[in-house]
Amino acid sequence: MRIVIAEDDTLLREGLSLVLAGEGFDVVAATAGPDEFLAAVAEHRPDLAVVDVRMPPTHTDEGIKAAVAARRAQPGLAVLVLSAYVEQSFATDLLADGAERVGYLLKERVGRVDAFVEALRRVADGGTAIDPEVVAQLFAQKRSGDPLERLTAREREVLSVMAEGLGNAAIGQRLHITDNAVHKHIRNIFMKLDLAPDDHTDRRVAAVLRYLDGS
Repeated sequence: MRIVIAEDDTLLREGLSLVLAGEGFDVVAATAGPDEFLAAVAEHRPDLAVVDVRMPPTHTDEGIKAAVAARRAQPGLAVLVLSAYVEQSFATDLLADGAERVGYLLKERVGRVDAFVEALRRVADGGTAIDPEVVAQLFAQKRSGDPLERLTAREREVLSVMAEGLGNAAIGQRLHITDNAVHKHIRNIFMKLDLAPDDHTDRRVAAVLRYLDGS
């Protein structure tokens, strides 16, 4: 799997390169800024990009803008964004064009190499990987009257784990419930969020997007 890294912190950039190479990934470029990152994506056509949210020159949203631009320039590019803080607008900006092949993790997770690599592989395989702390804080910020208020406490738990990118079996293991219970809760979530079956829409992705943007 070919990876491009965009991280302005030299130690973290070099550390990520070493860790990923040691896990069998092919790090084709490790860049320090958004322009170099986009040039590397255009040159190498990687399978996956790992991008820091805050990058030069202003250290605000350059990284997220570059990640969005890269996905539009190379449809299907998997992107895992790293952030030191939970930043809701950045998460929803990244997911605006679809939740497939997208990850959003806090930088503190990088030190947990097995979990970090598992998240990378999940994103590269077409799934999502949303940091549990991001999920928790976004739930805490939901507005009164939000359609998500229709969900029971257990249904919210199921949706929050679904937003992390876990499949039904993993959801059941995390919450200690049966596969049948997971299927029942997901059906109820789709119904309460008015997500009818549609040949053109993945209801699971739509539910996660509804959850993350609060609409």
